[in-house]
Formats: sequence, C-alpha cells, structure tokens
Amino acid sequence: MLKKIHILAICLMLLAQAATGCAAQRAGLSSVGYAIQVGAFSDVKNAERVTRKLQEQGIEAFYFRKENGIYAVRFGDFPRREDARKVAQKLVKDRVVSSYFIATPQAERTPAVREPSLHKAPAPSIAKPPALPRKAEESVAKRDRSDMGSIAARTAERFVGIPYRWGGDTVVDGMDCSGFVRAVYNLCGVNIPRTSREQYRVGDVVGREELKDGDLVFFGGSPEEINHVGIFVGNGRFVHAPRRGDDIKVSSMDESYFQKRFVGAKRYF
Repeated sequence: MLKKIHILAICLMLLAQAATGCAAQRAGLSSVGYAIQVGAFSDVKNAERVTRKLQEQGIEAFYFRKENGIYAVRFGDFPRREDARKVAQKLVKDRVVSSYFIATPQAERTPAVREPSLHKAPAPSIAKPPALPRKAEESVAKRDRSDMGSIAARTAERFVGIPYRWGGDTVVDGMDCSGFVRAVYNLCGVNIPRTSREQYRVGDVVGREELKDGDLVFFGGSPEEINHVGIFVGNGRFVHAPRRGDDIKVSSMDESYFQKRFVGAKRYF
C-alpha cells in the first residue's frame, strides 16, 4: 500500500512539473479586454497627433490603418465595457478626445458583426451583439482559432508604409519593432510582453521550416541578445519596423543580414 502511495506521489509531482512548465511558457500572454478607439483619419499625421496627445496623458495608445484605408487610434484593456466607457467619457470631458467607440474583445466578435461608427459622448456604447446558437458559436470559435495567425499577418500588412514615429519623449519612449508587433497582436485580441526579448520567452517554439502566417520571427546575436522582431506573412517574408522614423515594411528572411541573425520563431495562437 505504501509503495502504491509513493508511486502515486511521484506521478503527481511529475504532472505538477509539466503543468508548471506549460504555465511558464504561456506566462505574459493574456486576452485583450474592451478597448477604446478614437478617430477616423484619412491623413496618418492626424492619427499620430492624437496618439501623441494620449501618450502625454500617460496612455499607451497606438495608431493603425483599417481595412478601408482610414487611420484610427486605439488604447486600453478593460475587463468591463462600463469601465472603458467611463474612461472614454472622462477623456471627452477633459477634451482629450471628442468621440469614441468601445471595441469588443476578440472572443466576443463574430464575422457578421462589423465595426460600428464613432459615437459622440456621452452616447451609450455599442450594444453587445445577440448571442449565436450553440453550434454556430462552436463553429465561430473553431474558425477563429485556426484563422487568427492569418488575421494577424493581414493586420500587419495594413501597417506597411506607415511612418513609424511612435514614442518619442512620451510614456512609450523606446517603442520600436516590438511595439509594432505588440500593437498588431493587441488588435487581434492578444496581449504580449513589451520588449522583443520578453516576447521571445513566451509562446510555442516554431522551426523555420514550420513558419505560418502570424508567427513572430526574432533576430539578434543569440537568444540572450535579441534586438529585432517581425511578423511572418508567408513566402519567406515578414513585416517589421526597421528603425525609428522609417516606414514599416516587408523584408525577406533570405536577405543575408536577417539570414545570419535569425534566432528563432514563436507562435501565440
């Protein structure tokens, strides 16, 4: 009897270690909650101006290009819609922004729901879409999981050509290539760490020959000296922010510089 108990205890310890390993690997990843989105700009400079204004208020905001070519600014990670609405209304009251809408968490979105137009505060935020039948929910969830990498890649491609001038002397000073991939993943509903080195410590390891859309590719002198990251978009290409003040662009992993400095890749979906 004692022998059986001893064996059981060893098995439980091994299982606990395995579980701890998985938790450590996923540490630093979480789902993005409700966010606040402001602006609908045809000129990227206006989006940049609003972003900087928010950053001066201590808010980690970023701007991006939507599917229709219009620029918008997004920020925040709130557990409840009401929490986001209160912050947005205060920003309107303080005349930091003039209009907004509350972006729904990725897990609650469906392909049938389109992004609503901006609301003038204090108008109520967008109502939660009606619940889908159970089978439809399961189908959407399954499709979301399998498509998120492709969505991340297509989202990254929408940034291409945008002047990369985020940060400066604001709260997000030093926001570089890692800030870009963080913004893309935020739009896809996943919070990842801030720096490229921290991003490399989480997620699932992916071999170069196994790369899929949306995987992050890391470069540097070694796993301990990572200094660049981009988002793989297929055909041996990745989207990245090369240097401060430069446009976000697409590069080939076969370029000699990146080929020599490739350290590894990670997958987060």
